[in-house]
Amino acid sequence: MAGPTTAQRGAAHLADTPAGPPGTSSGGRRLSGRVRLLFAGAAVLLVAAAAVWTLYGSSWFRVEQVTVTGTDVLTPAEVEAAAAVPVGDPLLSVDTGAVEARLARELPRVDSVDVVRSWPDGIGLEVTERKPVLVLEKGAKFIEVDAGGVRFATVGRRPAHVPLLELEPERSPSLRRYGAERLLREAVRIAGDLPAGVAGETKAVRMTSYDSVVLELTRDRTVLWGSGEQGPVKARVLTALMKSSPKAGHFDVSAPSAPAVSKS
Repeated sequence: MAGPTTAQRGAAHLADTPAGPPGTSSGGRRLSGRVRLLFAGAAVLLVAAAAVWTLYGSSWFRVEQVTVTGTDVLTPAEVEAAAAVPVGDPLLSVDTGAVEARLARELPRVDSVDVVRSWPDGIGLEVTERKPVLVLEKGAKFIEVDAGGVRFATVGRRPAHVPLLELEPERSPSLRRYGAERLLREAVRIAGDLPAGVAGETKAVRMTSYDSVVLELTRDRTVLWGSGEQGPVKARVLTALMKSSPKAGHFDVSAPSAPAVSKS
């Protein structure tokens, strides 16, 4: 018996193929999907271009005001002038790192600054100033030194409640061994360890060697501090001694485990 002819096999194949909607084909469906993808991609590009233009090319979101907070000795006008924020430029294009670098270079009193974009049109400068823990006398002026040992300003008047550092190591082996800068850092560390109440009453920190530091307080009182070792312990011991012997004139905490008090 003869098998099906070629025409019959073709007809059977067409009968087994599912019929799609009228007027469509697999090639047409693929083309339609590609068109949709092209339109979606074009829409994304248009949105991105519009966003870039809005942020950089339009008159919106441009720097119109600069605000300064956190100043004490410095004035907001000084900080704003040194920062040189480009008013009128797009807010997003402001180089915050460059602003910080200019302030550090122009105003050594600035310890740190946070440059904050304040949308839609502002730049905020949040300043932290260095605080003197000691001053050095230089002629008729005073050099302020912060807790990091940085000499950051020269002023004509000694700041209130900031001890004067008297470095007198000329004849001491400590100068040859440690150097003047190391001794300065040690004096700064000692000043930083002083209790708040004592620091406010300290007129001078006299340092003749690395391990020989004397504090000169108000009302002709003195404290033999010794070296900078065990500073927090010495601070607690001194506070207790001053409370228990308020009329004493001399306190010795150089060996905090065996402190001493005397009237003169």
